[in-house]
Amino acid sequence: MTESNVIALNMSRERNAATASGYLMLVVLLLAILAQVWAIAELANDRQGTLAIAVVILAPLTLIFVACGFYMLQPNQAAAITLFGDYQGTDRTTGLRWVLPWLMRKKVSVRATNFISDKIKVNDLRGNPIEMAAQIVWRVVDTAQALFDVDDYKEFIRVQVEAAIRKIGARYPYDDFDHQDVTLRGHLDEVAVELRKELIERLSIAGITVDECGFTHLAYAQEIAGAMLRRQQAQAVVAARRTLVDGAVGMVEMALASLSEKKVVELDDERRAAMVSNLMVVLCGERDTQPVVNTGTLYQ
Repeated sequence: MTESNVIALNMSRERNAATASGYLMLVVLLLAILAQVWAIAELANDRQGTLAIAVVILAPLTLIFVACGFYMLQPNQAAAITLFGDYQGTDRTTGLRWVLPWLMRKKVSVRATNFISDKIKVNDLRGNPIEMAAQIVWRVVDTAQALFDVDDYKEFIRVQVEAAIRKIGARYPYDDFDHQDVTLRGHLDEVAVELRKELIERLSIAGITVDECGFTHLAYAQEIAGAMLRRQQAQAVVAARRTLVDGAVGMVEMALASLSEKKVVELDDERRAAMVSNLMVVLCGERDTQPVVNTGTLYQ
């Protein structure tokens, strides 16, 4: 079958259903009950009039007809109305409602719902296996699409969330010590925005939107967690050493400049090199230095 012969999905669109207030029909129901009681009383008193006989027959039928059409909707709840499988519309009016008994009602919650995905293993941009999990706040905005355009919209959400996490996780590296790229660990807010956009696009076919999303778990996979931890520690040590050396060099330059400017002592190249060496040892050493008193000169 060629691509041009593929049957496209018939997109559903929510529309208002023709329903009635249940309170008005409740009055009709009560009147039918009273009429039935009256007719039974008339027949019990041997007043077998045509009206009484007709009421005895019609009142139970009216009672059953009216009672079968009642349903209730709570706030942020909707009911999709169908007639023999044909979509007739959606009722979002809260309270006691009524439709013709042969119309089927399928209730759908349009409240905000929280979903937390399972931890899944993803390869980031650099191929490192990482574990990711996300939480999303979603709600149904089009009941017709949620019910009739996908088979099970809750299962559809679960699968699409996993697919979106894999796509976003492969788009960025987990970490970048050079701080030049957008990373999963260092830019959670930006990545969460990208994940929300991806989910809205994927879930639009089911009439679902995403109000909020974020990551609940983000870490290297267990098989490389130890190696990556040692790498992070080594890079942190190198970065700290670099900062320490840069600061020490600046302090040495400042000390030599200050000595020359104030003419405290005149230093030739050899004495300047010795002073630089001593200052770098003092400033960069991890242990406390022990002073050594030199009573001679550098040339003896």
